[in-house]
Amino acid sequence: MNRQIKIYVAGHKGLAGSAILRKLQKEGYTNFLLKKSTELDLCNQQAVHYFFQKEKPDYVFLAAAKVGGILANQNYPASFIYNNLMIQSNVFEAAYQAGVKRLLFLGSSCIYPRNCPQPIKEEYLLSSTLEPTNEAYAVAKIAGVESTWSYNKQYGTRFLSIMPTNLYGPGDNYDLENSHVLPALLRKMHEAKGSVTVWGTGSAKREFLYSDDFAEAAVFLLMQEETLWQKIFAEERPLFNVGLGSDLSIKELVSAVSKTVGFKGDVIWDSSKPDGTPRKFLDCSRLFNLGWRPKHSLEEGLIKTYEDFCRNGFRG
Repeated sequence: MNRQIKIYVAGHKGLAGSAILRKLQKEGYTNFLLKKSTELDLCNQQAVHYFFQKEKPDYVFLAAAKVGGILANQNYPASFIYNNLMIQSNVFEAAYQAGVKRLLFLGSSCIYPRNCPQPIKEEYLLSSTLEPTNEAYAVAKIAGVESTWSYNKQYGTRFLSIMPTNLYGPGDNYDLENSHVLPALLRKMHEAKGSVTVWGTGSAKREFLYSDDFAEAAVFLLMQEETLWQKIFAEERPLFNVGLGSDLSIKELVSAVSKTVGFKGDVIWDSSKPDGTPRKFLDCSRLFNLGWRPKHSLEEGLIKTYEDFCRNGFRG
């Protein structure tokens, strides 16, 4: 692959986008288009189209999104559906009109039904009802997946969707109102003077993937040789799950984070709060069969994440 191709990483300051940028730099790519949200508002259609027509990126990683945990999704559903639909729609249309060669869209495992069979295969999408606590976000991401397929079908573009499981790692969001469960636990236990309160019963099961491992998968897929891309796009609806290959209960996660942080206090379970989807465990055999595997266990990833948290402090 030509290391001088022009690459736009949308959302390069976020958890996933920053990891993708680090991986690309490590691989020797140097020609990047990087715009902070204050420099380019992806919800502004005119600004996005101007940017793409002026810069003409070759490849695009669409990692920009409005994300958050259960509390944020419950409190701001309109913001989640509006911002994500606008970002996706503007980037897809602008990328098509600018002649982008390849685009990778980051979805989310929450697109799958609440009670679908486990592990979750890509074909289970739209097979049943969604989890109510993050339905607005899920609907927006489903629209993004459908958009990639629709643009490919109508215009012959090469837009590929990948569905990451729960990500964590350096540069995560530790704001207790907007963060996901793992970074919220890490911060709570780091700052705790006594007990820590955790939402739900702890019975829900989740899968967690270190962000640098996810970035390797994203770059692995987008930078594949043309022969493999032809095989991928021989499918009418190409889609890849990206996960660790194992999951654990929230109670087990609390134990793992406690061990990493050195938390010795009490854990109080607030069962009046929702658990969310009972289980979200991705079947990643489609991706694994191409030769990619994650490198970090949860224990290894937690240690690196906590080291980054202690080194750089709280970033909400």
